[in-house]
Amino acid sequence: MARNDSDGSGWGRREAGLLVAGMLALTALLLLCGFALTRWSALAGVRAWDVDVADWWVSIRTPTLDTLTDIGSSLSDTPVAIAVTAVAFVVLRLLTGRWTASWIVLAAIFGELLYFLALTSGVGRERPDVLQLDAAPPTSSYPSGHTGAAVALYVCLAVIVWRHLSNRIAAVPLALLLCLVPVAVGLSRMYRGMHFATDVLFGALGGLLWLLVVLAVLWPGRRPLTDRAPAQEEAAP
Repeated sequence: MARNDSDGSGWGRREAGLLVAGMLALTALLLLCGFALTRWSALAGVRAWDVDVADWWVSIRTPTLDTLTDIGSSLSDTPVAIAVTAVAFVVLRLLTGRWTASWIVLAAIFGELLYFLALTSGVGRERPDVLQLDAAPPTSSYPSGHTGAAVALYVCLAVIVWRHLSNRIAAVPLALLLCLVPVAVGLSRMYRGMHFATDVLFGALGGLLWLLVVLAVLWPGRRPLTDRAPAQEEAAP
């Protein structure tokens, strides 16, 4: 039986198994990195560098930057990420005529949340010992969940825009803008004293690797997501 890529219904146990395997491998890798970063004596210099960077961010604080980073950090707050995901889920279905892109976005952000919870509870790193400009959530400092979610969500949307928006004049700046959101989020989280630099780096790495897993497993390989006439294509010789 042919796979029905037109609405994503062709996904089954194989795809689910690949996603689970990818998540387990990514979680194990980032757990190993987190334990090494926080406990391995050979990386004491990296931890000292983290502290110096956190102190430097505090030294450049200004009221204007406080406001700008509050906005930047909020771009990946849980309510905002949920709202963006929900809107993207519906809009992509309406624009493409398929569920494929919608489910890819949902898998990217939901999967990031799952492995993040495993990492933050497993590593348990304390947040920087500086004045924090936001209320600290109950999760640990490693990795930066805000940054990971921003990469998984906004870079995923950038890839979809780049692939399916035929107007390059509009696609290039929009995709670039979406890719800059995680940068703004990561810098804002460090500035506001919520994460060490390495927390942000590994948060971004985790979000990117998970997104690559999702795209490798779920991205349709044979026809564009915006193909609305599969019946005509199947009828062609």
